[in-house]
Amino acid sequence: MPEEFEVRGAHDDALDHAAESGSSDQFAGRIAVMTAILSTVGAVFGYEGGATQNEALLLKNEAAIHKTEAANQWAYYQAKGQKEAIAELAAQLPGVDRDRAMQDARRYATEKEQSRLKAETQEKAAKEADDASERTVHRHHRWAQALVAMQMAIAMAAITILTRRRWAQMASYGIGVAGLVLGLLAVLRV
Repeated sequence: MPEEFEVRGAHDDALDHAAESGSSDQFAGRIAVMTAILSTVGAVFGYEGGATQNEALLLKNEAAIHKTEAANQWAYYQAKGQKEAIAELAAQLPGVDRDRAMQDARRYATEKEQSRLKAETQEKAAKEADDASERTVHRHHRWAQALVAMQMAIAMAAITILTRRRWAQMASYGIGVAGLVLGLLAVLRV
């Protein structure tokens, strides 16, 4: 059985040193709390991003179903149009009951019109579902951007602990705020 080994970084040594010396590093504590908050907010953003991605896929699927139904109705429309034309042609032939043929032609014309209306309704529903899917994909991208910003802020927080530089701390705060703004834009559907 192979032995596992641990890869230690400079931050691990710094934390061990602080723990051994018993000193309370308030700076590191504040950054740790900030990191925990950023991680929690990032997890929420990740969840929302996944949920909106699934919603967009469902809406796209709904659009495809409506498009298929519209295509079926247009095929039915064409078939009824052909039957109408044949009935009108039959009414011109000798030995055919002209009244019956014209009655059939009118019935096919009515059925054809009903198919056209159904097809147009399905096309409209498909467009609405497609548009809703696009809006949802845009929201998904906002959530993803917000999540990336949170991850970057967490990385900057780690750099802050290691370097103890104020600029790194401010960068972490700034990137975190940018992530919150992006998350707010996703909530507002902007």
